[in-house]
Amino acid sequence: MASELRPVLLRLARELRKETEQLGVTARQATLLWLVKRSPGLSLAELAAEEGISPPALSGHVDRLERAGLIERVRSSEDRRRVGLRLTEDGARLLRRVRARRTTWLATRLRELAPDELAAVDAAMPALQRLVGDVA
Repeated sequence: MASELRPVLLRLARELRKETEQLGVTARQATLLWLVKRSPGLSLAELAAEEGISPPALSGHVDRLERAGLIERVRSSEDRRRVGLRLTEDGARLLRRVRARRTTWLATRLRELAPDELAAVDAAMPALQRLVGDVA
């Protein structure tokens, strides 16, 4: 089953990534924006740890997102040495567009399935969610 599921999931991820890139942002950048939205004030080091990459490797991504006006660095009022990241309104707007585009792409494909195939996908959702660590 794993050998059949893996290429399907990879293809699905690739197609969704293409939808993201049509908006001028990479999948990595979209993920970083989502993480900053989820945890406003996240530091560069915390964001790097969340993504499992080094802060220097992440720094270029953050710099590009900041230059694009999608995130901003905000100095903490409690500790002036601490700089956190915050999503801008443009960043939030872009994330909504990414989500809408991906959802539309997927909904279009799901409408092509027969009712019994759709029911099978629906029935598989709890197991797939557990597979990736989401609580069903």
